[in-house]
Amino acid sequence: MQEQSPLRAKITLPEPGVPVIRNVNWGGLRTLYIKEVRRFFKVQLQTIWAPAVTTLLFLVIFSVAMGGAGRTVLGVPFPDFVAPGLIAMAMLNNAFANSSFALLVGKIQGTVVDYLMPPLSTGELLAALVGGAVTRAFLVGIVLWGAMLLYPGVHVMPRHPGAVLWFGLFGSVFLALAGVLTSIWAEKFDHAAAITNFVIGPLTLLSGTFYSVEALTPLFRQISHLNPFFYIISGFRYGFLERADSPVLIGGAVILAVDIAMAVGAYALLRSGWKLKN
Repeated sequence: MQEQSPLRAKITLPEPGVPVIRNVNWGGLRTLYIKEVRRFFKVQLQTIWAPAVTTLLFLVIFSVAMGGAGRTVLGVPFPDFVAPGLIAMAMLNNAFANSSFALLVGKIQGTVVDYLMPPLSTGELLAALVGGAVTRAFLVGIVLWGAMLLYPGVHVMPRHPGAVLWFGLFGSVFLALAGVLTSIWAEKFDHAAAITNFVIGPLTLLSGTFYSVEALTPLFRQISHLNPFFYIISGFRYGFLERADSPVLIGGAVILAVDIAMAVGAYALLRSGWKLKN
């Protein structure tokens, strides 16, 4: 009988359930993040340029229809008022669209195992999904901002870049987490479309993007303050105009708290495998 070599004798396999990678799997995290970015970048005409063009048309229509007579809102010309809100709205919608697609299409096509089987922790999986969605949001926002810089009569030069980055980043994270939660819950594209049409869309349009909530009645003003999108739009606009419908520090704290709560919820659902492993 052939004797086992000393080298092979020293190789031992870990017990089932004992992690081999005990720290952050940076290689796997980077790989999944790059995969998510490449997925939407392969169809960039649909995922980046088309949303930017559509949002730019909103600016053209509203600035011509409502800003042609010298109308001002919060003391600034209407086109200057609406432009930052349109950038933020486009970023939020595209962050949600990206993250709500990844796991859902995997569940429908039976390839969700490609997300669950690699040696990635729940936190690493969630970070890669959210990171890909935030990247798409920022690409759309940068394209839109560059186009608006060239648009006559619109001034979108940031005055407080920190506020722009804070509300742009955490607003995109908020919608990316909402998309992850939606993709976990949804079982078909109709479910995700229902969230988009009946939740995300109305909350975005009623967030003060096209108007100041100061013009609303006290009741509807209080209702607007319950909408997290309102704080994102208001804070993002402050970064450009130094004017906001709400205290910027309170808005920044609110959206950070909402992000933490949603991240905990998404992490718990991913870790439990609810509607993913069944």
